[in-house]
Amino acid sequence: QVQLVESGGGLVQAGGSLRLSCAVSGTSLDTIDTMAWYRQAPEKQREWVATIAPFGRTDIAESVKGRFTFSRDNAKNMVYLQMDFLKPEDTAVYYCGADLHGLGVYSSWGQGTQVFVSS
Repeated sequence: QVQLVESGGGLVQAGGSLRLSCAVSGTSLDTIDTMAWYRQAPEKQREWVATIAPFGRTDIAESVKGRFTFSRDNAKNMVYLQMDFLKPEDTAVYYCGADLHGLGVYSSWGQGTQVFVSS
């Protein structure tokens, strides 16, 4: 069973940076088709942030494009979300998810890591 553990969240001032990590266990990352980051702000629905395909192709939400970078390291079984020029509206719990077969179904999720951006 695939297990995901996020880390790297915290408190940062607007304009600052954080790097979120998601550790994959239970399988090799290179057997997972697509990984994604989602986020959920208080009293809002979960929002898609970014997706990364097996060979590194990424799709990034317009709201964070140019500021966030998604990468994967199959050798380390890790994915990363580099977040730069953070804004208060980026405050949310960030979750990574795994779509094992590339069918748009995320069957595994981490517990989330909190990001708080102060103005």
